[in-house]
Amino acid sequence: MTYKIIGDSCLDLTEELKKDPKFQMVPLTLQVGAAQVVDDETFDQKAFIRMVKECPECPKTACPSPEIFKEAYEAADAEAVFVITLSSHLSGSYNSAALAKQLYEEEMKEKGITSSKKIEVLDSESASAGQLEQALYIRDLCEQGLNFEEVVEKLRKFRDEMHTYFVLESLDTLRKNGRLSGLQAFFATALNIKPVMGADHGVIIKLDQARGINKGLQRMCDIAIKEAGDTTGKRAVVCHVNNPERGEYVKQELAKRASFKEIVVTNAAGVATVYANDGGIVLAIG
Repeated sequence: MTYKIIGDSCLDLTEELKKDPKFQMVPLTLQVGAAQVVDDETFDQKAFIRMVKECPECPKTACPSPEIFKEAYEAADAEAVFVITLSSHLSGSYNSAALAKQLYEEEMKEKGITSSKKIEVLDSESASAGQLEQALYIRDLCEQGLNFEEVVEKLRKFRDEMHTYFVLESLDTLRKNGRLSGLQAFFATALNIKPVMGADHGVIIKLDQARGINKGLQRMCDIAIKEAGDTTGKRAVVCHVNNPERGEYVKQELAKRASFKEIVVTNAAGVATVYANDGGIVLAIG
């Protein structure tokens, strides 16, 4: 079965995967004040981070239109198309991709074309490292020769059992979007408190906190390993925002605690840079 894996731009592909024609990202648009930035291959992370720091308003994201997703489905030269979107609790990307599938199928029917192309649109109920974790799992299953229906069934179960975690270096975005009061953010920053967050079916929850970024990351790894159980056949994906050394640090902390079949480290594109902020870390284990 030939296949294509399409994600919105929170998929956070590694540099190697960006060159793989089986993977494609459909960009969201990022808004900082009056400026609009397309989250595609032209995205300049360092310049964007400077822009966000200088702007008093919270950065916003706008999901791709159904038409853009539909064009990606039409162009996909594959029998099976798997679409992985950012959690529907964080973005309208899933709804847009699902509507695009409906429009594509209706258009094919109207034209009297019997398409052999099968499309699955999945709400990752995660983001960033979690989306990449799911995309790599799809690749594994397709390379093993499973058919479309088998991949979809296993993928949904995998999604439901996967865990996503993150630790933020900066609470600036949470303060700007009202998730934290200015006073709370001030005390957390002054005391160097780093919250350890997780995702419960796509909804962000606080799991713990620690003094200092390294202790926060260690605590995240402790929680992740405990919840993962036997990791021997599992993959961990670590996404960092503009801090490769921190990404490698988390990789080493995980390797100290457990044995994985693979630990992938990637850099965030624009959407994860908005949500996790400069220096943030997102971890997924499936």
